[in-house]
Amino acid sequence: MKETSQESILSLELLEALRNPENGFPLEYEAGQNLLIDRQSSRSFPVLKGIPRFVEQEHLSSFGLQWNKYEVAHPDEDRATFSAKTGFELSELQGLKILDAGCGGGRYSKVAAEAGGLVSGADHTTAVEKALKLCSHLEHVSLVQADLKHLPFPPQSFDFVFSIGVMHHDKDTRAVFDAVARMVKPGGRYSVWLYRKNQWWQEIINSALRRITTRMAPEKLETWCRVGAWLGGIPVINKTLNKVINFSNHPNWENRVCDTFDWYAPAYQYHHTTEELKSWFEQAGFENLKILPPEKTGSFYRWCYEHNLLIGSGVNIQGTKSS
Repeated sequence: MKETSQESILSLELLEALRNPENGFPLEYEAGQNLLIDRQSSRSFPVLKGIPRFVEQEHLSSFGLQWNKYEVAHPDEDRATFSAKTGFELSELQGLKILDAGCGGGRYSKVAAEAGGLVSGADHTTAVEKALKLCSHLEHVSLVQADLKHLPFPPQSFDFVFSIGVMHHDKDTRAVFDAVARMVKPGGRYSVWLYRKNQWWQEIINSALRRITTRMAPEKLETWCRVGAWLGGIPVINKTLNKVINFSNHPNWENRVCDTFDWYAPAYQYHHTTEELKSWFEQAGFENLKILPPEKTGSFYRWCYEHNLLIGSGVNIQGTKSS
């Protein structure tokens, strides 16, 4: 997409790729009405602010709020996190057709495109508007607002698909995983990062707190998240108390607020094990599985990670689609 005034022109490549997610039929763009139309079923989808919209935000509205409000992109950190959580070196991305499944505000779509990838970003929320702004200088980034379980692309159309911290916020994590897996070409690679299942007592505390926070108005919850962000800046406390009651200890204040809000606001939040995620890859026809280690190092950190004591840490696997 390239910006022209307040709107964006849909690229020819995106228009050729887009399908009606309900039946897989191709779509035509009616520029005068800003609509994508399936001529066979007469179903239409709006193009708002230059972005095709296939869904409303629904239960994920909190993400649209946070990603559009906070500035959390940090180029060096985002590049390092991308490589750690996808298992890809940036030098490997040149010319690959890439899907960022759950792109949020576009941090990792930007990283992949700047490294030479041809990127399609999909998210269920209006965070795609933030992604469009962040990636406006990049020619090869296309964005859609869509349900990851019903993506508007043909199956097996991407060389590399990744999803970082997204699928566990759907009512059915496995259904999202399988739907996105179908987008990978034979021989293509697929990387997924999900929240890790913690110790039983941490899970009980988290569930009890989230029963309260998910009912709060966003403005009220944000106030509490700012308290969490303050705690996350206090030495010692930010590495001990947050193992009991989760709050972010990111070095940047806005990231701490946003990350803490991200934990407590969503309607759904499921935690998984490496063995569980590995079985999903195998059953979806992936091989050469790589269990990716956490980005952070240090003997104490790794001990806590291996004993499932780090709230908000992940299970992370890359696999190759069988030919």
